[in-house]
Amino acid sequence: MAAHDISAIGEPNVVKIEATSSLHDHSNQDNGISHQEAMLKLNEGLAEIIQGDPLLCDLPPKITLEEVNSQIALEYGQAMTVNVKKANGDILPIVVVQGATVQHLKQAIKRHVQLKQAREGQTKHISWRYVWKTYWLYCDGQKLMDNNKPIKDYGIRNRSEVTFMRRLRQK
Repeated sequence: MAAHDISAIGEPNVVKIEATSSLHDHSNQDNGISHQEAMLKLNEGLAEIIQGDPLLCDLPPKITLEEVNSQIALEYGQAMTVNVKKANGDILPIVVVQGATVQHLKQAIKRHVQLKQAREGQTKHISWRYVWKTYWLYCDGQKLMDNNKPIKDYGIRNRSEVTFMRRLRQK
């Protein structure tokens, strides 16, 4: 059983989380709260802190550590947002670090879609191998062909738009 104490210290954006554990007592009789209840309270407290923070308030309630780190990197100019336009017109705001390659962008798109599906309760499987064999990513008329090439070499900057385009068969 772990007891958690969440308190803001000093600066408004600093959160201190202390966890103490009792190795000799695993019963819930003395503690009055189950592990599941403690985790629920911790998650509720973190969600409250995130929603109250001006840098992190745009993030969804059930956030991953990776999303928090990406948002912080954006604020410090260490990352950029690339708007990926799907065939149906939907735009996905994808966060990648400065100096990311085409492969990093593709991995970030995959993570974004998987997180979105999980949050919406969708269980549809996407074959990413099929996606990348069937579609190119385009930016300003250029195919992003080389997975190892930095996306900046294709002229992609913060808030640039990249689109999915169906590949034509080569004979």
